[in-house]
Amino acid sequence: MRTVQIHQPKNIENFKQNLLLWSQQFNEVLWLDGNAYDLMNSKYDAVLAVDALTVIQTDAYGAFEQLKEFQTITKDWIFGYLSYDLKNDVEKLASKNKDRLQFPELFFFQPKKLFLLKGDTLEVQYLNLVADEWQQDLVAIEAQEVNLKHASKANINIQPRIKKQDYLLKVEEMLTHIHRGDIYEANFCMEFFAEAAEINPLAIYQSLNAISTPPFASFFKNYDQFAMSASPERYIKKEGLKVASQPIKGTARRSSNTNEDQLLKQQLSEDIKERSENVMIVDLVRNDLSKTALKGTVTVEELCKVHTFKQVHQMISTVSSQIGPDVHPIDVLRTTFPMGSMTGAPKISAMTIIEALEESKRGLYSGAMGYITPEGDFDFSVVIRSILYNAYENYVSYTVGSAITSKSDPEKEFEECLLKAKAMREVLENSSVL
Repeated sequence: MRTVQIHQPKNIENFKQNLLLWSQQFNEVLWLDGNAYDLMNSKYDAVLAVDALTVIQTDAYGAFEQLKEFQTITKDWIFGYLSYDLKNDVEKLASKNKDRLQFPELFFFQPKKLFLLKGDTLEVQYLNLVADEWQQDLVAIEAQEVNLKHASKANINIQPRIKKQDYLLKVEEMLTHIHRGDIYEANFCMEFFAEAAEINPLAIYQSLNAISTPPFASFFKNYDQFAMSASPERYIKKEGLKVASQPIKGTARRSSNTNEDQLLKQQLSEDIKERSENVMIVDLVRNDLSKTALKGTVTVEELCKVHTFKQVHQMISTVSSQIGPDVHPIDVLRTTFPMGSMTGAPKISAMTIIEALEESKRGLYSGAMGYITPEGDFDFSVVIRSILYNAYENYVSYTVGSAITSKSDPEKEFEECLLKAKAMREVLENSSVL
């Protein structure tokens, strides 16, 4: 059981910074921040969960059944992630590429302490065993002094896992599969990494969030494993018996010139290649949602709408369904995972080819981060535009990708990857002088 308290912070933005800084004393942390965006009426503006009472972490095999059991037993808030490689639990697939980050393939925790922000109101939910600590914690939070000047101890040498010429050849091979009819589309990704990297994860997150201010920012900590995400994409949300997914396909840069910026947005909206990519993934998501939906309830609420973010314009669609009251929430996740925008179509063939051509295990990248409520509602983002860090190994990594279709130009796909990587590279390369 949880004790619920309501609090009105004097300055909500300062309180958010203090809250996140205070959270760093705990081994398990998940911070989710909508940055004042409200794509599809998010229930909360920001959420912080800390200090695990119970935890589930496992590899892919049997992962969704284990998560279902964990969620059913706890009947409480749980926070965590699904790694991309849970595909191996959903389908007869394997992950053979090198895993240098070594995160668990599934991780969720039941927090002792939970903070829910909406507008200028804070709802504090503490498990009863720590309920008497909430007032002293609020005093400690208000007393925090924000000082995140040093994001890393030295210059970070970022390297691509796949050299440009090799990338171009791999995209050509992907195009051969497409022209042969094996697939229609695939999301092909490449990793950028640095070894012997000592960074301050919270400072990196704050800088990344300031550059991008995305609608699904998140900061995750599990002892010495960290994820700092500036994701613009919702994977899936369940509220009551309604389920909705918001795939992104289609990206264009921003311009400081207002007229040029509007032109870039319009060009993205009218781009035949980008629209065809988006529509293919919408069809895939419709099919995934239909596996648990009541007959005739899968609906495309919004098709190929261009949304503007701080760094880029993005083409987003919204697909929804209604489910019956007997459908378990974990089954909705299992039958839609991984997010179609991060795989391709047909989904299984695309994932098989992706595994053969990529050179790093995706792990948490292109998986999902979020929470499940005691009532079985949930909200998850896609883990993209994210920096992952293993502090024990001093290994930092980020991965970017693009959708390859029959109309793809390998050079332009490479440029799109660099555009998506821009904010993460800037944050890491400039971190020693922050």
